Order: sequence, then C-alpha cells, then structure tokens
Amino acid sequence: MSLPVEDIRAWFMARLPGTWFLAPVVVTADRDEILVTGMLAGPQSSGSPANLALVKRFREETREVRALLGHEAEHRFGRKVSWAVMCGSDRFVFTHLAVPVMTRLRMEERAVLDTLIDAGVARSRSEALAWCVRLVGRNQAEWITQLRQALVAVEEARAAGPDP
Repeated sequence: MSLPVEDIRAWFMARLPGTWFLAPVVVTADRDEILVTGMLAGPQSSGSPANLALVKRFREETREVRALLGHEAEHRFGRKVSWAVMCGSDRFVFTHLAVPVMTRLRMEERAVLDTLIDAGVARSRSEALAWCVRLVGRNQAEWITQLRQALVAVEEARAAGPDP
C-alpha cells in the first residue's frame, strides 16, 4: 500500500520555504513520480515575457534547495520528484519523468497510432499513445474518477482484512 498523497504533501509543506509560493503546493503522485506544483505571484496574462522571466529566476534561485528536498523525498518515498510552477494561467514543469510503458499493441491499434503520426498530430508512436491517453483522461474524467474511488474502496477492504 502506498502512502496517501496528503501525507506526501504534508511532508513537503513542512519543509518548503514559506516564501516560495502564494498558496499551499499541489502534490500529485503515481507509482513512479511525485509532482510538486506551486503558485508564483505573477502577471495573469498567459505566455507573457514577465511570467517567463519570473519562472526562470525562481527556477535558478531555488534549484539547490529543490534538489536537496527532491533527493530526500526520493529516498523516503521511493519515487522520483518533479517540480512545476503556475504563474498566472501558465504552467511550467521543470523536471518530469517520461516513464516507458510496455505495450503489446495489435496491428489495428498500431494503425491508429500511425494515422496520428501521418496526420501530424504526433511525431512517434510513443507521442501518439500519450495523446490518446490524454484524450481518454479528458473525455472520460468522470468515469476515471469513479474507477479511482472504487479502487480506494478495494484498498480499504484489503487493509481491513486478515493479515497473511
């Protein structure tokens, strides 16, 4: 059983300098990665040069502390740590994992990915597959949420069961 994301978030909140972000960080996690996202004070216009400059300065000035926190968290939680910031409506991800996923796609499924490549939607089968996953996540968000809630209930039932 993995540590709840709120416990990971609390761990980061206890260690992050209070001057870094406008609001508490958002922490998301999966089996491989923890993503810590903070909100910077900045212009609200998307893509503004001021946003880019603020993010660049923040990234450079906090690099050493972020690296230390990331290393400690990776040791503690057994997952890589990635960092991102929001500045206005812009999101900037500094570091992130591109985790390879083993797939066994049949010819018909590969043809879908190749069509996306041929149409210029993606540059590779890997990028096309990622595009498909994002599309399902966006268009089936309610269903995915229901599945996640059901999995939480299954995990709680397992935890309440007898010890092996």
